Amino acid sequence: MFKLTCRAAGRVLSPGLRCFSRGVTEDASEWAQSPHLTEQASLYVHWPYCLRRCSYCNFNKYIPKKNNDHIMTKCLQWETDTLLQLSQVACITSVFFGGGTPSLTHPSTIAAILETLSKRVRLSDEAEITLEVNPTPSGMSKLDDFVRAGVNRFSIGIQSLQDEDLKSLGRDHSSQEALKTIEEARRLCPGRVSVDVMFGRPKQTVESWEKELSELLRVCDDHVSLYQLTLERGTQLFKQVQCGEVTVPAEDVTAEMYQCARKTLQQHGFLQYEVSNFARHNSVSHHNMSYWRGKQYIGVGPGAHGRFVPLGEGGVFREARTQTLEPDVWIREVQQRGHGTRRRIQLSHLELLQEVLVMGMRMTRGISHKHWELFSPEMGLHDIFGASMDDQELVQSGQLILDDRGLCCSWDGLALLDSILPTLLVELERHFLQRPHRDHSVFTDGQTKTTSSPQ
Repeated sequence: MFKLTCRAAGRVLSPGLRCFSRGVTEDASEWAQSPHLTEQASLYVHWPYCLRRCSYCNFNKYIPKKNNDHIMTKCLQWETDTLLQLSQVACITSVFFGGGTPSLTHPSTIAAILETLSKRVRLSDEAEITLEVNPTPSGMSKLDDFVRAGVNRFSIGIQSLQDEDLKSLGRDHSSQEALKTIEEARRLCPGRVSVDVMFGRPKQTVESWEKELSELLRVCDDHVSLYQLTLERGTQLFKQVQCGEVTVPAEDVTAEMYQCARKTLQQHGFLQYEVSNFARHNSVSHHNMSYWRGKQYIGVGPGAHGRFVPLGEGGVFREARTQTLEPDVWIREVQQRGHGTRRRIQLSHLELLQEVLVMGMRMTRGISHKHWELFSPEMGLHDIFGASMDDQELVQSGQLILDDRGLCCSWDGLALLDSILPTLLVELERHFLQRPHRDHSVFTDGQTKTTSSPQ
């Protein structure tokens, strides 16, 4: 159910993994250079270090052997400057410091990166600057300094308010420390504090989940992110479940937990605006919205991912970029050539549309006709999905909505997005590959011209 939705998105977003089409080499310059798509970007900065590894985590994170914060800061600044030059964006709309545990770093690191950014491009006073925080006493003690460094939004990894569960997950904080961190963060950034909470944990029941949610909603701010625990190969928790030491709830139970949480959050004034995310008072994550709306983003730091057109070196294709994973190797590469980009893959037009579709359908409002037209001026949503029998079955069943506003899932359909996406992706590829060869209008430097569509 829910975790499969995330995997479906990952299949399209991760370069090198399975794609619904291979060998499509269409010239993408007509859509890639639209000013609507290349003038702005968001920035993600990855801090790779943690003090310990959680039992469920397979993220790109490392336990530091020594304190190299100074050289890491310098290299993050250097790579930020290099990739901003390559992208030639005029404005960064949001910044997200993730990890790892970025709250382990010194606030001066955050200030230095933001200063480097501001010297190269415009960063408005209204830009959302988010920092992921581990709710330990150490993390909480630096919140005030992080705000002075430029952070104006916190994302706090609560995961659970049950101390026994936190211990089994390998977390290094207690429920009381989490509650105190939320309180302090809300004092500093009222209305701009998000909490992450996980369901589907070992031994968890629907009843205990309801009780925990009620407790959380008494103290949280205006944004909640729900994540279903996923067993990842190579993690300690995966091995424990495989050998029978630990049991996790069945899939039908986690599905019930998800629906329970959606209803409970709605009753407390939270609107679901994406598969995992809920906000009240319009406190949505603007940074994550840029991902879901298919906008450019620049990834800085070990293992970071990015999607942008490298206009600074004459590029016309949007590229999927991945930075070198291992911090020490990444540092050497940045020192040698100004960045640690390990892999660059040019996205074909079809691959871009696949990403726009997968990410856009995660939002409750889906994809508007106007937004889709930015990426696909020839093939509208009605053209692609309006005549498909499979898609019409989804509409008739009440899972999918295609109307004058655009394409989206219904309330019930959003919980089944993993089963809906393959149908939509297959139809998109079929329609794309069968489209007629004809001249069409494109955008280049803000001007419209007519060109022949390459096959």
